[in-house]
Amino acid sequence: MITETFNRLFTTRRADNGHPAAAEGAPVVAVRGLSMAFTEAERTRTVLDSVELTVGDSEFMALLGHSGSGKSTLLNLISGIERPTAGSVTIAGTPVTELSERERTLFRRDHIGFVFQFFNLIPTLTVLENVTLPRELAGEDGQAVEAAAMRLLALVGLEDRRDTFPDKLSGGEQQRVAIARALVHDPMLVLADEPTGNLDEQTGAQVLDLLLALTRRRGKTLLMATHNPEIAAMADSVIRVHDGRLEDETHLHVSQVA
Repeated sequence: MITETFNRLFTTRRADNGHPAAAEGAPVVAVRGLSMAFTEAERTRTVLDSVELTVGDSEFMALLGHSGSGKSTLLNLISGIERPTAGSVTIAGTPVTELSERERTLFRRDHIGFVFQFFNLIPTLTVLENVTLPRELAGEDGQAVEAAAMRLLALVGLEDRRDTFPDKLSGGEQQRVAIARALVHDPMLVLADEPTGNLDEQTGAQVLDLLLALTRRRGKTLLMATHNPEIAAMADSVIRVHDGRLEDETHLHVSQVA
């Protein structure tokens, strides 16, 4: 059973699409004093240290940093996949870090789309079944769900591959399926973790263009982790992540990305 606290949190004002609605002018994502540390062989390793971050409505923000800088951990904490050592994450007024594991899972299922570097498609499901899965997990099924999935597959150019299994697709095709899956439940927030990192340069550029076109067309807030300054330069704002800290906690203009 979902707790009374969870029910209370979600009886607050909602947008017309059923998502929690932040107060006018409030950020979609607010991260305050967020820290994450692990104990390894009796030594503590700090991955994130007192991070402060805000992401606005319909904003595309890039988290720019090298591998191991903490940007993927930050996405996991924002989505509720992991819980922080300290600090808070609030999404559209919902205090995600105060939710139980089950409540975070339900919140993520209903309101967040995630695009991973390694696609994370289920190999035993067809393309169409992978795309419809988020809505089926939410208890939806039938022709409306299939129709929504097919519209997205048409937009990503894979309508004719609906009955194909992931192992028969190229890397670029798999990532396009993953984008369709991330958007099928009309999330208010899309998180992308190095979405082109496992693709060649040309295919990666095509996939990135597609992701940006679809999220901007739908007015989504997009938070993307990348190590590539050229990708970061396409964002509305850029935050540099270095050794678990945000080097400049203000938004950098894209012309400042080197």
